[in-house]
Amino acid sequence: VQLQASGGGLVQAGGSLRLSCAASGVSGRTFSMSTISWFRQAPGKEREFVSGIWRSTGRTYYGDSVKGRFTISRDNAQNTVYLQMNSLKVEDTAVYYCALDNNLILSSFRQAGEYDYWGQGTQVTVSS
Repeated sequence: VQLQASGGGLVQAGGSLRLSCAASGVSGRTFSMSTISWFRQAPGKEREFVSGIWRSTGRTYYGDSVKGRFTISRDNAQNTVYLQMNSLKVEDTAVYYCALDNNLILSSFRQAGEYDYWGQGTQVTVSS
């Protein structure tokens, strides 16, 4: 499984970006049944859960710092997950990673160490 994250860039505070995570090497059926999440890591900080979409249920989860501003969605036909980021803040600046796994449990899926497959990361920089 390979994950390709894209869509990062430089944006002013209050602006928007949409990140994409395209999966290859996985069937559409497996992709649709996988849990796919976004994490971010700022310099000197631990990798932080941002948002996830749970298995085939489509149920979505968000970190407290992004609730109401970010929206995760999945396009199973394209094997792609998106993260729409609105009302960006300077503190959202980080490298954003997407991750995929098929063997997670709900109680621990916000932990980065639980994921087997990771994208390469895309830089998001929010200026004041």
